[in-house]
Amino acid sequence: MTSKPAQTGKRAVAERAKRGTPATGKVTLNDVALLAGVDRSVVSRVINDDPRLSIRPDTRKRVLETIEKLGYRRNAAARSLRTARSYMIGLLIPDFANPVYAEIIKGAEAEAGDLGYGLMTASSEGVRQGVGHYVELFGQGRVDGLLLAGEESGREMEQLRALRVPWLQVNRRMGATDRYVVLDDEHGSRLAVEHLVALGHRRIAHIAGPETADTARRRRVGYTEAMSRAGLTADPRLIIHADYTPAGGRAAMEELLAAPQRPTAVYVSNVASAVGVLHALHIAHVAVPDDMSVIAMHDMVLADHLVPALTTVRMPLGELGARAVRLMATCGPADPIAHVVTDPVEIVVRASTAPPCTDD
Repeated sequence: MTSKPAQTGKRAVAERAKRGTPATGKVTLNDVALLAGVDRSVVSRVINDDPRLSIRPDTRKRVLETIEKLGYRRNAAARSLRTARSYMIGLLIPDFANPVYAEIIKGAEAEAGDLGYGLMTASSEGVRQGVGHYVELFGQGRVDGLLLAGEESGREMEQLRALRVPWLQVNRRMGATDRYVVLDDEHGSRLAVEHLVALGHRRIAHIAGPETADTARRRRVGYTEAMSRAGLTADPRLIIHADYTPAGGRAAMEELLAAPQRPTAVYVSNVASAVGVLHALHIAHVAVPDDMSVIAMHDMVLADHLVPALTTVRMPLGELGARAVRLMATCGPADPIAHVVTDPVEIVVRASTAPPCTDD
């Protein structure tokens, strides 16, 4: 007498699966268990990869196929209650206006979704409390880890260490830390200079980032190494530090244009700064690339639409964000993480670079 209702229910679930429209609007563990012909607890333990579960391979296969067929998704809220975790990762960036972070966020979001996490993103400029705000969230258990892409103070880093929760520096290494994921900025800089040297340039300027920025220091190292390898001198008068903003790039380029002997090419350490560089050259009636070649670190969609289109060093920013989330989700709060994302790196040649018009 008890088998008929169960069979009816199983048939109803199967019909809903065919239509892709569960009656409740949401597939439950009970739906999966009923259609797969197993107990609800078996489904739960298969989903959570419980190593203590002992079932036949064909049964496990049937459960997984049923999950896929019904489109079952785990309830994140219920999972959080069971595990005392929020399954939320925080990402703090310096500024949403910088196009570099758009690619990092995109990669981080995709990886977080694949791993069953959510990503909470904010800028240190927009959140007045800065890291302190996220320290408070840690205490409340609302985020499981924090990715730091900004310039945190020593006091804020000490607060994070005291909480003994996972945090990871992204795209920079601040202070004495063994928890970071960065790009091979030195290699990217060397490629930029090598591209200009191959075109015949010898007086190559470098618009570096802020002197306090770890990324700026490493990109400057790559620049000077490439100049040395080419048998060229990195003239300190042709190295200008500037903010990673269009305004910073414009001011730095104006300073270079005032030099007694102008360079024939400039390597800009940030694509946002390069927008300001092109603007300064346009205002000064300096033709690009005839009078000045310009190449910038990092790529963005708008680089194709600048005038002229901007030659860039395309770095794996999306993979950087993805790798940071993956390491955050799989490593312990005190595990050392010193990771450099190396591939792929390539020069995207556009109209802003060409051989110099005159011999140096």
